[in-house]
Amino acid sequence: MATDCFAKHQIDRLVPVESLVKCKMQDNLEFLQWTKRFWDQYYPGGEYDAVARRKGAGAPAAAAPTPTTSARTSGAGAARRGTTPTAAPARRTGAAGGGGAASAALTQELSQMKETVTGLERERDFYFSKLRDIELLLQQACEEDQELDKDENSLVKQVQAILYSTEEGFEIPADDGVADDQETF
Repeated sequence: MATDCFAKHQIDRLVPVESLVKCKMQDNLEFLQWTKRFWDQYYPGGEYDAVARRKGAGAPAAAAPTPTTSARTSGAGAARRGTTPTAAPARRTGAAGGGGAASAALTQELSQMKETVTGLERERDFYFSKLRDIELLLQQACEEDQELDKDENSLVKQVQAILYSTEEGFEIPADDGVADDQETF
């Protein structure tokens, strides 16, 4: 579709669809940089008039009118210079977005869940440190007295069996040490 649009507007650029679909960072970055350079070179600047672009036909029935954001007004000066506007679009507040109560409830629920996760992580770290201390004490005791390590029914062996046991269905991930040399997304 992009290739057809480029041909229609007499743009001599092949769209490398195969390399873009592979999601390799370098290929996507190069195409994006070319697109930005093309925009900067050929954009005439000024405000965008959607009705005039559609030759007065108006918006399609399903499309809602878009409010003028501060990004468009503040980006107009940047557009006249031939650069892309860098101002972020204006954020909609709860009242303007129409989801005031629901948005506030979701925000409150999210903050409660974050607090719960923080508490659970703190508890996990606490118990992990206790288990690690027990493991180190057992290792130290076995190093000092080799006889503790030889008796299979000793308390030390039983505690080590509990420490190193895994749940049914849990597998310790294998560390292959193989890493991809190119980042993909």
